[in-house]
Amino acid sequence: MTSSAQPFPAFSYRDPKRYGWILSILLPSAILSGGILYELYRNPLSLWVPVAFFYLAIPLADMLIGLDNSNPPETAVPQLEADLYYRVVAWVMVPFLWFTFVFSLRFATTHHLPWWAVIPVIMGIGSAGGFCINVGHELGHKHERVERVLTKFVLAPTCYGHFTIDHNRGHHNDVSTPEDPASARMGESIYAFATRELPGVWKRAWRLERERLARRGKSVFSWENEILQPLAITIVFWTALVVWLGWRAVPFILASSFWANFQLTSANYVEHYGLLRKKLPNGRYEPCQPYHSWNSDHKLSNFALLHLQRHSDHHAWPTRSYQVLRHFENLPQLPNGYFGMFLISYLPCIWFRVMDPLLVKAVDGDASRINFVPRKKAALIRRYNLRAE
Repeated sequence: MTSSAQPFPAFSYRDPKRYGWILSILLPSAILSGGILYELYRNPLSLWVPVAFFYLAIPLADMLIGLDNSNPPETAVPQLEADLYYRVVAWVMVPFLWFTFVFSLRFATTHHLPWWAVIPVIMGIGSAGGFCINVGHELGHKHERVERVLTKFVLAPTCYGHFTIDHNRGHHNDVSTPEDPASARMGESIYAFATRELPGVWKRAWRLERERLARRGKSVFSWENEILQPLAITIVFWTALVVWLGWRAVPFILASSFWANFQLTSANYVEHYGLLRKKLPNGRYEPCQPYHSWNSDHKLSNFALLHLQRHSDHHAWPTRSYQVLRHFENLPQLPNGYFGMFLISYLPCIWFRVMDPLLVKAVDGDASRINFVPRKKAALIRRYNLRAE
């Protein structure tokens, strides 16, 4: 009798966080709570509940629950990568987030609300779109056909289909360098960063896709253009929404899409703020290392964001799936999860007070390891008594 090959090591690893990933689906469902509570009590204040949940309750819970520094053993990584369960969790999020986006938009267009209650509704729809981009980030790094198709659909609701092209082939190549529009500089507010990042990543995505198609003898307007494919889904989706809900849906679609895309801008801002890869004598930059990204091991928000906050491991090893991303000691660490850091970043005076000293500590006072706003470089070196290049 011949023995069949074993797909995994002799032992079977039991992932203690296995069912925690269901929170990746449950936590975004809080977006629906505002509309449901409004229907029950007819109090417009209830529409602020999802906003308070994401920007106050989750950061507070991150502080109380604390950090998760656990890693699966490397011998278990093949088993975890091959486990269909983790892929299904990400797959299920795609139709669920589409439903959340549509449900919230229908609520917005069928209720007459005071202006101050419209704001949290737009933020809620945009939060659904922001979670869409986060799922697209995870799926977009995979090569299987299912993930590639789902990526295009999950990025379509907010017209951000160019993200995969720019992120995989642009941002991962240029990250933590002055050439990257998606890497924030020391002394740069999130609002100044947005004016550079939002158009910058769009232009880079088109340039990269144009170059790829040219190498294959194709026009940039070929149907093989992987920016045009999700854009077509967006056009069909938005048109269907307007036909169904009327022209009143248009400002909600546009405003909430901007807020969703600004959530990605917020993530990009906090993930690499001020960190710099050194330029080598040959003119290239050193390979990306875990210390070129800010990390956050706050447990609850990592469940909500498919381990996006273990960003150091992701950038150093982009093909690792969310369930096997690792914690490393002695890396630049954020003081809270992304939801809390987003809130701080919207108040630049507080952001600089919190993050600039942490950045100086992370680079051990070495100015050559900091990506500065050029016009502020000399003043920041003096202020923090940095070692000049």
